[in-house]
Amino acid sequence: MSKDYSAREIVVLSGLEAVRKNPWMYVGSVSEAGCHQLLWELVYNSVDEALSGACSKIGVTLGADHCRVEDDGRGIPTELHPAEGVSACEVVFTKLHSGSKFFRDSYRFSAGLHGLGLSCVNALSERLTVEIRRKGRLYTQEFSRGAPKHPLKAAGKAAGRGTRISFRPDRKIFRTFRGFSGEICGQFLEELSFLNPGVEFTLDRGRDTGSRSFKNRSGIAGLLSRLNAAARPLFAEPLEVRLENRSLSCAVVLQWTTDREPMIRSYVNCVNTVHGGTHVWAFRLGLTRAINRIMAETGRLAGPGDAAEADEVTEGLTAVIDLKLAHPNFEGQTKTRLTNADVSKTIENAVCAQVLASLKKNPHIAAVIADKILEVRKARIAAKRVAEKIYFQRIDRNINEEVYKEQFGARSRNWHESAVWITDAELLKTHAGLFKPDRKALALDVCCGSGVVGASFKGRVKKIMGLDLTPQMVELARSRIDEVRQGNVYKIPFKDNMFDLVCTREVLHLLPWPEKPVSEIFRVMKPGAQFIVGQILPYGPGDGPWMYRIFKKKQPLIFNMFQEEDFKRLLTDAGFVDLEMKELRVWESIDVWIDSYETTSLHRYEIRQLYRNAPAEARAVHPFKISPSGEIRDLWRWCVFSVRKPR
Repeated sequence: MSKDYSAREIVVLSGLEAVRKNPWMYVGSVSEAGCHQLLWELVYNSVDEALSGACSKIGVTLGADHCRVEDDGRGIPTELHPAEGVSACEVVFTKLHSGSKFFRDSYRFSAGLHGLGLSCVNALSERLTVEIRRKGRLYTQEFSRGAPKHPLKAAGKAAGRGTRISFRPDRKIFRTFRGFSGEICGQFLEELSFLNPGVEFTLDRGRDTGSRSFKNRSGIAGLLSRLNAAARPLFAEPLEVRLENRSLSCAVVLQWTTDREPMIRSYVNCVNTVHGGTHVWAFRLGLTRAINRIMAETGRLAGPGDAAEADEVTEGLTAVIDLKLAHPNFEGQTKTRLTNADVSKTIENAVCAQVLASLKKNPHIAAVIADKILEVRKARIAAKRVAEKIYFQRIDRNINEEVYKEQFGARSRNWHESAVWITDAELLKTHAGLFKPDRKALALDVCCGSGVVGASFKGRVKKIMGLDLTPQMVELARSRIDEVRQGNVYKIPFKDNMFDLVCTREVLHLLPWPEKPVSEIFRVMKPGAQFIVGQILPYGPGDGPWMYRIFKKKQPLIFNMFQEEDFKRLLTDAGFVDLEMKELRVWESIDVWIDSYETTSLHRYEIRQLYRNAPAEARAVHPFKISPSGEIRDLWRWCVFSVRKPR
């Protein structure tokens, strides 16, 4: 690393080069999920045409390593752009932050927000071809890795109108890509057909499997019925909420079932906001107010102190929220979370008023819902009493490998959606930045999870190997790192003095007797090798016990909540030297973090209560936010350590 730091070292990435350099910032990942995100971006452009009433058919054709999206919309404009000097088509495919989404006369509602969709797909495609039928003419243009191979050219007369885009993901970036999933694409298009009643979506998977058509006129009520197909609803007809004004259109359908877990699907301009956002929290708040009002008016609550909480109200609830917004704000380009604060009160008040009115008209439904909530409350009180008895018993520190396999096998089902930190670019950059580059190095990612930490060292080492306990995690990691083995960290299945680098993250606090795996890591490292490890740590003694209770309810396997000095001592006592630490802070959505298969409904409720009733000594040192809607965000303290095995 150079000791000098001058203007020559400031790199400016222009145009689509920035997308190719950091693709995960734009499409979420460079795995198959990222390839599918490219496809979704094209489909969303066609859906925008449907939302404007200009498109009635959208088709997706899957090839072995490529796909095609076409629609019968108005066609991308082909005229010369007055400022850029090239066709408008070439502009939207080669310029970031370009498009008609910024000119709201073209689209009242659209999924496009940043003007990145088409240009990102183009930048990350080995080859992309666009065909436009517009005003009786056919126009074509071809691109390679973002660069036009020729200007837009007229190819003769053509009937009809619309846009057809074919692309092949760039295997230099999507190295593990094996083809688009017909099942995933089918589910995606079927959902869109419910959100766009009357629009026909087709999926063609080739000669062997033929094509499927999705056209639903039942709207989100049909989607709710599909979601509840295997459940037992508490009443026949779902409740509905409708809201319309100049800047938004919102429709909600909801129905309680005998299930325990809530299932709330939320969409903004037809994009599935899998991590929710302000519209979901406004819905929960409005619904909770309405339920408490009707329960109080019917004598089901003894007093204000007995008011039901949102977690109790939503247990067993299935709901679909379909929001159309003129100016949506999302957390990132993949649009998984809505951040518009200005819509909260409008949605909350509409949900509260309309649900309350429906329950007053249907007192039998109100009674059924009240009975469900009171049963939930009784069950939680009983479970909490049992948990409190267990909490004070001696902790059994014996290691049961099967328990770990079961827990982490379940966790793998929504691994990348379960926490921001897993793929946080700055955190991964910090891990990789501590390594002293050695192109011949052999690296090992211990308890590698999905391999994202090990993959952050790509280009810095010769080979990256991984080790994990569960077959599910091994399979996930194989898409990112060179070789992965299944094995136990207490007895690492590699010979002594083998690796130049070992890395891991957020694992040691889950293990009883962490000294044993640290000594195993020390054993397999060459003299002079580096160990880089990241860990969430408390801010100090004031928040340590409180954080331990939170983490224990999220993940029952947790055994340690290290203080900084404890963790340093763990490393140095094992024989490591040259300790270096870098600290950074990462905002984490607690509501996303606890929405995992390993965390029970009761524990989710209790975690939220721990934040709401945080002790003064924890609040004094530990920053977190609870929004008026109830959403919880925590600023976690990450410490990344580098140590070396003595030569």
